[in-house]
Amino acid sequence: MGDLQVAIDLGPRVDTAGLPMERRVRHALEVARAYSSWNRVDDAQAVILDAEQMAPEQVRHHFLSRQLTLTWIRRQRGKPSAELVGLAQRLKVLD
Repeated sequence: MGDLQVAIDLGPRVDTAGLPMERRVRHALEVARAYSSWNRVDDAQAVILDAEQMAPEQVRHHFLSRQLTLTWIRRQRGKPSAELVGLAQRLKVLD
């Protein structure tokens, strides 16, 4: 609904274990987007990496994970971390 504070406060605590994997990944990506919007990029990246462990194909092909990762790469002032570069390469948003 656009309320980032609620998403950041409640999103990570929602138990998604009973949901289909597609929904679990989507929830994780939405939490990552909320973190990223509040400039908590490290938390956002951690959420995406956790989601990638659960369902690599789902994360790899989802527009939101690709969009977030590309945004983080572009915002880097220096050299991106090896972890971020690896994620970007796996998502095919970076050569």
